[in-house]
Amino acid sequence: MPSCIDLCAQAQELARTILDGFDHHYLLFRASSQVARSHFEAGDAVAQSEAVRDRIAFYDTRVAETTARLVREQGAEALPDAVWAQAKSAYIGLLANHKRPELAETFFNSVCCRILHRTYFHNDFIFYRPAVSTEYLETDERPTYRSYYPRPDNLAATVARIIADFGWKLPFEDLRRDVRRVLRALRRHLGRWPRLAFNAHIEVLSSPFYRGKTAYLIGRAVNGDHEIPFALPLFRSDAGQLYVDAALFEQRHIRHLFSLSRAYFLVDMEVPSAYVRFLQQLIPQSSRAELYTMLGLGKQGKTMFYRELFHHLRHSADRFVFAPGIKGMVMIVFTLPSFPFVFKVIKDVIPPPKDVTRQLVREKYLMVKRHDRVGRMADSLEFSDVALPRERFDPAVLEDLRTLAPSMVEEDGDSVVIRHLYIERRMMPLNLLLDSAAPEVIEDVVRDYGNALRELAIANIFPGDMLFKNFGITRAGRVVFYDYDEIEYMTDCDFRRIPPPLAPEYELSGEAWYTGHKNEVYPEEFGTFLLTRPEVRDAFMKYHADLLQPQFWQQTKARIQAGVVEDFYPYPAAVRFRR
Repeated sequence: MPSCIDLCAQAQELARTILDGFDHHYLLFRASSQVARSHFEAGDAVAQSEAVRDRIAFYDTRVAETTARLVREQGAEALPDAVWAQAKSAYIGLLANHKRPELAETFFNSVCCRILHRTYFHNDFIFYRPAVSTEYLETDERPTYRSYYPRPDNLAATVARIIADFGWKLPFEDLRRDVRRVLRALRRHLGRWPRLAFNAHIEVLSSPFYRGKTAYLIGRAVNGDHEIPFALPLFRSDAGQLYVDAALFEQRHIRHLFSLSRAYFLVDMEVPSAYVRFLQQLIPQSSRAELYTMLGLGKQGKTMFYRELFHHLRHSADRFVFAPGIKGMVMIVFTLPSFPFVFKVIKDVIPPPKDVTRQLVREKYLMVKRHDRVGRMADSLEFSDVALPRERFDPAVLEDLRTLAPSMVEEDGDSVVIRHLYIERRMMPLNLLLDSAAPEVIEDVVRDYGNALRELAIANIFPGDMLFKNFGITRAGRVVFYDYDEIEYMTDCDFRRIPPPLAPEYELSGEAWYTGHKNEVYPEEFGTFLLTRPEVRDAFMKYHADLLQPQFWQQTKARIQAGVVEDFYPYPAAVRFRR
């Protein structure tokens, strides 16, 4: 029987191995973020997108490597409970001076959950709550943000220094012009120039935020009791020069930058919690879970969300009920009315005419996770073995889970354990809004629906099922797609014109005289099932009649195949500077 000293040594080795695995993971994570600068300055948007996509797999790969090492070298699957309990304590000791303790705790949990049975998923063995504070963590490298102290006579020079201090290798197209434009935009935002207070200063995060073709400089100006968040998007011109495309001061615009309907940022962060804390002061409506996710730290986002969910469950009493909207054929979708998310479970048997399997649906969701969502596709948090209190389920929801997805549900005492589910931000289904909206609202929403189809197409995504019930309206009023079981890459689709009938009687038949093979798309058909209401049809034809013809889709596909990467601006055209 091993002695206490032997158990302690095993626990220390276990903890050290897990932390080594995490440190290796974050080293690679930072390397992918650091190379983003080179991609931006080279104008290589494809490489930038590939870096975001590839980085998503980093975490699970490192967890699998660490788990395999523990099993191979320490027989981790057979270690006694005492070793695992002591390993957590030893791990806490190793995190005393760590720059990323919250991420390291999540990594510890991920490894443990690969090895231990679910009955061990509690505070004795994993970090159900954070054990190490992230407050006041200091960097060893450059500070998290730089501070500037403007005076009335050097405000322009200060703004120029803020932009230039990142050490760009490319020259600016006209930095003095851009500074003047930034200051004019600030003046319009404020209404008038205020008197600079004694404490006036500007704080700017030390690392740019890269996404697609853009580098964002993020910061805030403090003047007395007033704080003004800002974001300056920088682009590279075709001539290889930098320019400021806009100056964003509205909190709603900055919040939209960090919307989960967009791809993740590449940011080099020594202390991620400091970046999250800074961002949450700029956009307090965004949760820490959302911000960690947008910074590419999706597993930490899931950890934070999980804690927020169970904190909410302890302080609420409503039940899980079916989410508003038409019941889907692929998913059981339920929600907690007091919590702004929906929970989606794939059914065991998916009836015709749907021709998909659970595995195919999961592949489609992974495809969306890895793709630039350009503000038009909802991001999903994917969870396994989530234990929810049975008493909180409406009986009808529980019955549907038992009947339609029995392999995904286990009832364990007072808990309902869902083996696999997706969680997304709750939105109002577009079909419900159109059923009750005023005519002027219908026109605006249908116009944005068409814009969503265009932007998805330009980003190489064809939704497949374009019915209004598969789209929702976000809190910001944007139309977003959220049903992914039929999506395809545009480049995998064949957009065709409906062929003429072989004989006149074919047109009078109730059956189509043409048969489409898989991925053949006939845009002329869209209006038949989308535009049945006159007011909806009028609005769609006013703005998007070309979407009912194959030419738009064919031309868009051809541009994608030619390697053209379009620009997407997550802010209104009205705030962009003219060039």
